[in-house]
Amino acid sequence: MTTTKLILTALLGLGLGSRALAAQQPVEPPLTGRWDITVTAPGGDYPSWLEVGWSGNRTLVGRYVGRVGSARPVSRIEFARDTLRFSVPPQWEPGDHDLQFEAVLENDRLSGWTTDPAGNRLTWRARRAPALRRSTTPRWGRPITLLNGVDLTGWGPIGPNSQWKVVNHVLTNAAAGANLVTRDSFTDFKLHVEFRYGPGGNSGVYLRGRYEVQVEDTPGVEPTNDGLGSVYGFLIPSEKAAKQPGEWQSYDITLVGRTVTIVLNGRRIICEQAIPGITGGALDSNEETPGPIFLQGDHGPIEYRNIVLTPAAPGPR
Repeated sequence: MTTTKLILTALLGLGLGSRALAAQQPVEPPLTGRWDITVTAPGGDYPSWLEVGWSGNRTLVGRYVGRVGSARPVSRIEFARDTLRFSVPPQWEPGDHDLQFEAVLENDRLSGWTTDPAGNRLTWRARRAPALRRSTTPRWGRPITLLNGVDLTGWGPIGPNSQWKVVNHVLTNAAAGANLVTRDSFTDFKLHVEFRYGPGGNSGVYLRGRYEVQVEDTPGVEPTNDGLGSVYGFLIPSEKAAKQPGEWQSYDITLVGRTVTIVLNGRRIICEQAIPGITGGALDSNEETPGPIFLQGDHGPIEYRNIVLTPAAPGPR
């Protein structure tokens, strides 16, 4: 065989090999991506969240956020004939049963059923989570003092047994009870808030009522995705910058779209990271809409003061 024929044969073999390799590559299913979920339950609708992606080239895996708790891994998601199925064990939910999920994908929406830890079947629906990318850098408006230092004007409790009151210009939650939320809603903003907890204290500041920045007396040396300074279950601080229980501490948080920067006690611990989705305890899963500032009060005593929000000025985003 001549040299020319050898070259042509080799090139032909490479072409056939490339086509065969391409034929083996899986087609990405339309299910992949992030989904904002609403579950219909007897006591009222509640939000959840799902992320679906590839592990290797043949297995769909994911992350799931339920009504409470942090993002938990989903080891395998089955998807065939436009139907997905997966299950996750209970985390902070009561009961021992795995949460089962099944839904049909139609017109880029999901609808189906799930089971709670007691085994009850509930319906759910989901739509794709918005990207929330901003086309311009925000111009900042005038700062708004959210706490007047006298009473709870501008705020309202969520849930029974509210323990919130203002004492000596400090917003004080004396014991575990209701959460507290602003009556106004916001889109992009800078937020300054000061807080103080005792030993073992636990609270949280929810941005737009959906993304919890953890407030907690967190032991240990290394930062975690559920300790002070984290976006609960998702984003880990770069360092521990906590003060001791009983000392006043401060957050300076900038949220633009889903991009967040967090400064704790003057140290930048999260820098322009994207929050993947809602965290456990979120008020809703309508990520494209404005939302309130929401303070967690259902874990125990906590104090806040000097809560000042600077909204982005109106204009293109």
